[in-house]
Amino acid sequence: MRVKAVITYDGSAYQGFQKQTTTNRTVTHSIEKALHSLQIESSITGSGRTDAGVHATGQVIHFDLPEFWTDLDKLKQNLNRKLTQIQFKHITKSSHDFHARFSAKKRVYRYVFKTQKPSVFEQKYISYYPQFDTALLKQALSLFIGKHDFDYFHKTGSITHTTVREIYAAHYIQRKNNHIIYFEANGFLRSQVRMMLDAAMQCAREEMTLAQLLEQIKCRKKHSTKLAPPHGLYLSRILY
Repeated sequence: MRVKAVITYDGSAYQGFQKQTTTNRTVTHSIEKALHSLQIESSITGSGRTDAGVHATGQVIHFDLPEFWTDLDKLKQNLNRKLTQIQFKHITKSSHDFHARFSAKKRVYRYVFKTQKPSVFEQKYISYYPQFDTALLKQALSLFIGKHDFDYFHKTGSITHTTVREIYAAHYIQRKNNHIIYFEANGFLRSQVRMMLDAAMQCAREEMTLAQLLEQIKCRKKHSTKLAPPHGLYLSRILY
């Protein structure tokens, strides 16, 4: 039986979502280790991978269960006992051809930062930019909306058949002392969100012009490959 699970995790505890040959401190390794201890030998597939330090409140995975595992509530309870910084929110039966990555239609990320230095309890979960221009930030974010070739906005090393992605929404809001940026798209390239965030913040801090950002979006000239700090970034929701 194939199941779909929605999970949340503290990314500061892991070196990323994807399995790695150099460390076992990954989200995938931790979940598969817990599954194997319950006689579930399936590997997991996620909707996408997150960098080291990036969190998730709505990551989706799928895996296959042996016939004797029919009580999904009990399975969720067992997994949540074994995992300390990963939590299973929901586990539901899915169609046999459901795929966490390829069945996804939209992905939503949010980025949280403050203009005052976060407390020691917030530093792993909120980023810090001491000053920025709100109007410039909104203008910069608006340039990303639409279908573009994001060849100048990703890290190399991952295999993809195209670097074209469509951004459906890119907007900024403020909630009390928290500043939040949202990105919604049909998909993202490796580290694309963090690179777009840093470029937008450079514009908002007048370290890059809007014209330069547009040049990079149109793949005319690469002005920056910096990545925004990971600790304020959350994979929030996957839509199917």
